[in-house]
Amino acid sequence: MSDVNDKPSVWFHTFGCKANQYDTERIRQELELRGAETALHADAADIAVINTCTVTNQADANARRLVRRLRRQRPDLRIVVAGCSTSFREAEYHALEEVDGVVPGHDPSAVARLVPELEDSGAAGPVTAGASDASSAPLQRNARGTRAWLKIQDGCDRKCSFCATRIARGASISRAVDDVVAEAATLARVHPELVLTGIHIGHYGKDLAAGSAGTSPGLATLCERLLEEVPARLRLSSIEATEIDDRLVDLLAASDGRLAPHLHVPMQSGSDRVLRLMRRWHTREAYRARVLAIAERLGAIGSGAFGLGADIIVGFPGEGEEEFEETRTLVEELPYTYLHVFPYSVRDGTVAASLPDRVPGDVAAARSRTLREIGLRKGQAYLETRAGTIADIVVEGRDDRVAGVTGDYLRVELLGDATPGDRFSARLRACDGRLTAVVPASAPAAAAV
Repeated sequence: MSDVNDKPSVWFHTFGCKANQYDTERIRQELELRGAETALHADAADIAVINTCTVTNQADANARRLVRRLRRQRPDLRIVVAGCSTSFREAEYHALEEVDGVVPGHDPSAVARLVPELEDSGAAGPVTAGASDASSAPLQRNARGTRAWLKIQDGCDRKCSFCATRIARGASISRAVDDVVAEAATLARVHPELVLTGIHIGHYGKDLAAGSAGTSPGLATLCERLLEEVPARLRLSSIEATEIDDRLVDLLAASDGRLAPHLHVPMQSGSDRVLRLMRRWHTREAYRARVLAIAERLGAIGSGAFGLGADIIVGFPGEGEEEFEETRTLVEELPYTYLHVFPYSVRDGTVAASLPDRVPGDVAAARSRTLREIGLRKGQAYLETRAGTIADIVVEGRDDRVAGVTGDYLRVELLGDATPGDRFSARLRACDGRLTAVVPASAPAAAAV
C-alpha cells in the first residue's frame, strides 16, 4: 500500500467480455497518467476498481460477492465499481455499504474523479472526454496480456430477448477509422496481435458519415486500412455470420494470415422457433448457408487452416427435444473447431425473463454436455489435420508459463525458450492429443509488454 505522500495504488478486476477488458485498460491508463500506480494484488492496493458485467443475474451476483469479500479482507480498502452492471443496477450498488463509489458505465474520467488524490495531478486533462471513447487518446498498451484488445465500437442496435448488455451499453457507436488505426499502430509497438472487439462489431461504421464513395466505412474498410498500416496480426472477435460480407471474407483469404484465419460466429440456436423466441434476426438456414460459404472460401472444407467457433445457448424457454435436435444436427454439420455452450440463465429486465415453458436445469445441463462433447470431438479432429503443417505462432504468457497461439486459434505447447510477445512460424507436431512446436533459434525478440 502507498505511503502517506505517495500516489494511490489501484487494483483492477474485470468481469465479462473482451470489451470490458479493454475498458479496464482505459481506466488503468487514465489513472496512471494522473499519477496512480497499478497494484498486481488487492492486498497491495489502496483502491479496488471492479469493472462489472451484466450478461446474467449470476454475473451481477459475482460482482457483489467480490465486493463483500474484499471488504471483509481489507476494511481499509476503498472500492469503486463501474461497468455494465452498474449501468443496469446503479441504485443497488449505491445501496451497498461496502461500496465507496459507483460509476454507471465505463468512463475513465468518472472513475478518476472518485480518486481525490489524483484531482490535482500533473496529467494534461482526462484521456477520455465523456462516456464515449471515440475521441480519446490512443491506448498505449494492454498491461495484462500479450495480445491487445482494440475496441472499434460500443453498444448494439439489435434486441435479442435474452440480452441486457445492449440496455447497459446503449446504441451502436463506432470509432472513426483514423482513430482506430492510430491506436492500433501504437499498440502494435508492443503487441504482436490485436483483437478487434466491441459489443456488435458487425455493425461497425453504420453510424459513421459516408465517405467519397457515398457509403459509410464498414468493417472491411477498417480492416484494409489496418492491414496496410499496422505491422501486427489482426483478429476479429465475435461477429454475426450473416453480417460478414464477401469483401471481408476476401480479406481473410488473401491476407496471408495477417488477418487471422479464425471466426467466432454465434449460433445461439439451430431451431427457427427458438431463434424467433430469442428475437434473432436470421433463420437457421441463413446462418447455415453463410457459415458453409465462408468455410468453403477459406479452405475449412478441404485442407486449409481455418478456426471456427460459436456460442450456443441451450435450455432456452420453449426449447423442446425437437428444437434441441435441430441445434445438434446443425452443430454436427458445420466445420466448427471449438464451441462455447451455455445453459440459459435468466437475466432480469429482459424479454426472455418472462417467457413461459422453462427448461429444467438438469435437462439444460445434459444438453450442454452433449454439445460440448461434439465440440471437443470436432476440435480434436481439426487439431489432427494441422499436425505436420506450418503455423504462424504468437507467444502468450499465463501464470508463469508460455504457450503459442496460432492464427486459427489453436493452443500450442512450445519446446524451447520463448518469451511472451515473440512471433514466429514453426511446424506443428501432434503429441498425446495436443500440438507442440519447436521454438526456432532465430525467433524475433519480443517487445516489452
